[in-house]
Amino acid sequence: MIVFDLACAEGHRFEGWFGSSTDFAEQQDRGLVACPHCGSAEVTKAPMAPAVPAKGNSRPERMPAVPEPSQQLANVPMSPEVKKALAALAKAQAEALKKSTWVGDKFADETRKMHYGERDEAPIHGQASLSEAKALIEEGVPVAPLPFPVAPPEKLN
Repeated sequence: MIVFDLACAEGHRFEGWFGSSTDFAEQQDRGLVACPHCGSAEVTKAPMAPAVPAKGNSRPERMPAVPEPSQQLANVPMSPEVKKALAALAKAQAEALKKSTWVGDKFADETRKMHYGERDEAPIHGQASLSEAKALIEEGVPVAPLPFPVAPPEKLN
C-alpha cells in the first residue's frame, strides 16, 4: 500500500491510498480519483515528505485487513471515537468480503447479469470505472462503493 498526498484544482489537500503508483495512475485515468471536499476530478500528487520504509525483512506476510490504531488515517488529528468507528467499519468490510467473490474488472458485467437474472445472485466485489458505475445506477442495478480500498487477490503479499 502506498499513501499519496493529493491536491485538487480548488486547492484542497487530502490523502489517497493505492496499491502502487501504477494503480494511482490507472484509477486517475479511469476518473476514479476525485476530491472528497468538492468532487473535482482534477487531482494531482502534492509535494510530500519521503517515507522511510522499514527493513525489508520486517514486512508483514499479508496486508492487515483492519488499519492499526497507530496508523495515521487522516491529515488532521482524529478523535478516539472517529478512530474507533473507522476501525469497526474496516472490520465489518473485511468480514463482508470473506463471503464475497472477487470478479476484478468484470464487476459491471457480473452485477448486470445478476440484476437481469442471467446468473445466480451472489455477493461479489471488483472494479468498475466511474462511467460503468454511473451506467449501473441509471439502469437501477444496486451497487455501492466500498469504504476502504481493496487489493486484488493477486496483489496481496
